[in-house]
Amino acid sequence: MQTECAPQVHPTIPAIQMLLRKIDSLRLPTRSRRDVESILVRQVVRELDRVLPSYAGHGLRTAEIAMRLGQELAMTDEELHQLKLASYLHDIGLLTLPPAVNEAGTFLDCETYRTIQNHVRLGASLLEPFTFLRTASVLIAHHHERWDGSGYPYGIRGSFIPLGARILSIADAFDSIRVPDASDRTLRDQIALRVLRVSAGTQFDPWLVDLFCARHARSFVSTGFQQS
Repeated sequence: MQTECAPQVHPTIPAIQMLLRKIDSLRLPTRSRRDVESILVRQVVRELDRVLPSYAGHGLRTAEIAMRLGQELAMTDEELHQLKLASYLHDIGLLTLPPAVNEAGTFLDCETYRTIQNHVRLGASLLEPFTFLRTASVLIAHHHERWDGSGYPYGIRGSFIPLGARILSIADAFDSIRVPDASDRTLRDQIALRVLRVSAGTQFDPWLVDLFCARHARSFVSTGFQQS
């Protein structure tokens, strides 16, 4: 399948940018600002879910997972807020891709895959002009980097990848893993954790994966589910 590499102007993008511009113009006390930004950005997430139905709910679930890991790391309120915003909007760059690329079951040849790799950079460039999303846009730009340096779009490695981006990478992957034969959510999560462990040290920060898996191990025990 051949695709155009130039960014597409999805009809939803101008409307989203207009809403983000309004949010960016707010002048509120810090605590109120975070609450209002979270509420209004969720409106953007609902629009993304509408135009990208195969990804519906993924942004909110990714944010919930990322926040739990961020809290485990005792991140500051502002760091957690930026991580939440980045998680909500991490797939916004998909709107810049040719429509066929976002269709489920599409065969990915080399050119198509290169086009997909651009979505994080293009998504970050959509958000970077808005002051309240400047930090979040950095996390989005780097959440497909890999611990071993083989990721994209910039190929940075290890601790050079921003911490929030490393957290977002794990949360994004954990929610995206599909286990067709696992109808039980707990079993599905157990298998997904094993996948993360296999990829620790290559795709993901191994220390963060250990921390993430340990946290889930505690939740498994508390619910009476024993990992094998």
